[in-house]
Amino acid sequence: MTGNSAIEHDPGMRNQFWKSCHSRGEVLTAIALLALCGLVAGCVTNSREQSQEAGLWDRAELWKAPQATWGASTGLVQELFYEGEPLNGKPTRVFAYLARPANRSSTKFPAVVLVHGGGGKAFSAWAEHWANQGYVALAMDLSGNGPNGRLPDGGPDQSDQTKFRDFTQGTATEMWTYHAVSAVVRGHSLLRSLPEVDRDRIGIAGISWGGYLTCIVAGIDPRFKVAVPVYGCGFLGENSVWKDKSLAQMNPEARELWLKLFDPSQYLSNVQCPILFVNGTTDFAYPLDSYQKSYRLVPEKWRLVSVAVNRPHGHIWTFPEVDAFVSSILKQGLPPARFGKTIEMAGRLSAKLNRTVTPKEANLCYTTDSGVWQKRQWHTSPHR
Repeated sequence: MTGNSAIEHDPGMRNQFWKSCHSRGEVLTAIALLALCGLVAGCVTNSREQSQEAGLWDRAELWKAPQATWGASTGLVQELFYEGEPLNGKPTRVFAYLARPANRSSTKFPAVVLVHGGGGKAFSAWAEHWANQGYVALAMDLSGNGPNGRLPDGGPDQSDQTKFRDFTQGTATEMWTYHAVSAVVRGHSLLRSLPEVDRDRIGIAGISWGGYLTCIVAGIDPRFKVAVPVYGCGFLGENSVWKDKSLAQMNPEARELWLKLFDPSQYLSNVQCPILFVNGTTDFAYPLDSYQKSYRLVPEKWRLVSVAVNRPHGHIWTFPEVDAFVSSILKQGLPPARFGKTIEMAGRLSAKLNRTVTPKEANLCYTTDSGVWQKRQWHTSPHR
């Protein structure tokens, strides 16, 4: 598997780094691509006050298996509806696809909860992707839609106008994030109730806004054994595509409350399972400064990071490091390589690799630019 390390440094330091590594016979590779020096293993976690545990969410209720209605099936994928959180005093339903492996020889399968991003939906193809690898997969809709459009009893839609509308503490349970997180945790509870699912081998993967939700859910639902937020992070009020747009348009009291209740930075320090953060160096929505602050909240022993140069942003579920990482936890596959503590001394930068897997390739990725993160130019230098 290809691995790179993204390091913000000058070309001279880059050459010294490779010289130092090569002289000791060390080859740097990993499915976790570092963003900036020392961001995976060995870096110091930011000190902060203990975050709130489950916030608004009632875990005792959400951990009960929701009532479900099963629909049409293709053999591999089946439609279903399950109960969501009440909205304005009325019950709601969540639509989802459940995919099962074609080979049912195993009595218990690992499972994964799949959380889509903005403009997304319950993707049956995403669920199939995991079923083809031997997982039971649940992909739910978080926009109040069913297979054919808006549900009369669906939850809040997923527009920015809905996500960032003004609200108060008394109406917080009507907000989209509250309902979306609840739907994800209820989906997890539903998976755990299925006889074919090994409840001790369930993970979660989310993309973009789904990655944002995964950061929150991983912090409030310790039943998950592995988590992969793609793109999503916290500290959205400090730097994000929404800082000067949707968040800025809220009244100050509502914005402060939103960041207190619904920013992932409030929950990430509670993560208690292996978690892989996946992003691009110039992601338009979740820039690397907020990203770094977010994953450094996670206890060091749990976190890995994969940041690729020019990684595209979209509903992409074919990043190989995601599948490999989940497999390493839920199927006892090969564990990912990890960098040890990054050491800078006398103008040289070095990091030792835990060689659990045989390295295929190593590249040093770096930028010498400053300014807006999304506009910085990154360079890749192969190891020679």
